[in-house]
Amino acid sequence: MLKRTIAIMITAVMICSLAACTSAQKSSSSTSTATAAASTSQSASSSAEAGAQTVSYSSETTSAESSSDMFTDRDLEQTADTSDAKSITVSDNQTINITEDGVYVITGSASECTIRVEVDSEAKVQLVLDGVSITNTSTPAIYVVSADKCFITTTSSESSLTVTGTFTSDGDTNTDAVIFAKDDIVLNGTGTLNITSAQGNGISGKDDVKLTGGTYNITCALDGIESNDLIAAENAVVQINSSKDGLHCENSDDDSTGSIYIGSGTLTISAASDAIQAITSLQIDGGTFTLNAAEGMEATIISINDGTISITASDDGINGAQKSSSAGTPTVTINGGTITISMGQGDTDAIDVNGNVVVNGGTIDITAQTSSFDYDGTATYNGGTIIINGTQVDTIPQPTMGGGMGEMGKRGR
Repeated sequence: MLKRTIAIMITAVMICSLAACTSAQKSSSSTSTATAAASTSQSASSSAEAGAQTVSYSSETTSAESSSDMFTDRDLEQTADTSDAKSITVSDNQTINITEDGVYVITGSASECTIRVEVDSEAKVQLVLDGVSITNTSTPAIYVVSADKCFITTTSSESSLTVTGTFTSDGDTNTDAVIFAKDDIVLNGTGTLNITSAQGNGISGKDDVKLTGGTYNITCALDGIESNDLIAAENAVVQINSSKDGLHCENSDDDSTGSIYIGSGTLTISAASDAIQAITSLQIDGGTFTLNAAEGMEATIISINDGTISITASDDGINGAQKSSSAGTPTVTINGGTITISMGQGDTDAIDVNGNVVVNGGTIDITAQTSSFDYDGTATYNGGTIIINGTQVDTIPQPTMGGGMGEMGKRGR
């Protein structure tokens, strides 16, 4: 499976790169149904996406060379070609069945209405939300049963999708989100999409979930955006208020997948648990982040290459933990960006790694009464600026009592 192969390749390169860096530094360690079908296929777009995507990583930064490795051209298009589109107006107590590929413009307001996409595994569907409002009690507003990929695109308008109660299962499928997809989905566009989930997730994807444009306001009882394989964001504005995690990427059957990539955009997350959690890797290449949670970020491998990141946390600010048995030694690598971490009182760590921490650049400004750095392996400081409680330091401090037993990192060039 291509995605799993890419995940394994990324992990292997990360491990090899980190090992090389360590050596160089000499460090150790039921209802009525309206059926909508369009005869026009998206052949041009399918052709554009037919080629295999190859992810290339730098041996020095272990980061994707560009966002084009992560997104196709169509992923990044913010307006749909509606010249041959089918128009659908939602109505109460209706299941809208999309059974052929094509572009569908959705308008109107309804309750107990589900847009159900079930097409061939090689077909692409684009749902254009044009000021639509759907409120359901227990079923998803959008349910992607099968497709090669489903695009959910907003026009320059405001759309709202709400589920007010507890989700009911579709047979063996636990449809637990306002937007629920068994295959890849891409959210893009130029408008605003409000998602409210009183008892479940905002968006759930069993493969990839990508956001490449538009504004998303998500309020949910569980995870804001959840995916099994990948969450990737570029140029989107995302605001999440969650009683669990903000972004959560995990496959309970395979811990070699479950990664998050953020290339740019604005993320504002308030979460009871983790603002951002990935099982294998979390890579940040840019963007503006305001994270308020018990833990700001958590993954086995965390790479921060750029961005403006503000974290307010009551447990760990950045946590490199052994979430995956196949991703290697937990490692936090900071190559750039401006990171501000403010920790609450108690047994808290601004940067906590069950392995190694590497700082190559950027500015890290920590306010922490208990612990600024806690690591079990090695600490390597090659460049950048570290400020702890207002004072600039020239080494990564040794863990305090109760933390890891790593040695103090030494500054080297």
